[in-house]
Amino acid sequence: MTRPGPRQRGVYAISVAAEMVTMQVQNLRVYERRGLLRPDRTDGGTRLYSAEDIDRLHRIRDLLAEGLNLAGIARVLDLEAENARLRDRLRDRLRD
Repeated sequence: MTRPGPRQRGVYAISVAAEMVTMQVQNLRVYERRGLLRPDRTDGGTRLYSAEDIDRLHRIRDLLAEGLNLAGIARVLDLEAENARLRDRLRDRLRD
């Protein structure tokens, strides 16, 4: 199993993550329950947010500001991830 890179490793407690993105802690819990992000957990169950999670929370905040609901945000995030995977595949093929 590969270890996560520095941007994927959870280091921020929920209160710190919420402050970094100017959101309420309760919102971060809701976003996790809705599957919009999956922070790491300690053995004791404490959430730890990575730099990538913080970026994702900023994106969620931006999409909320544009008027999307959580279902719409989930769809946009899924489509953006799929688009990135396809771009990576294309880039890999062009290198070969």
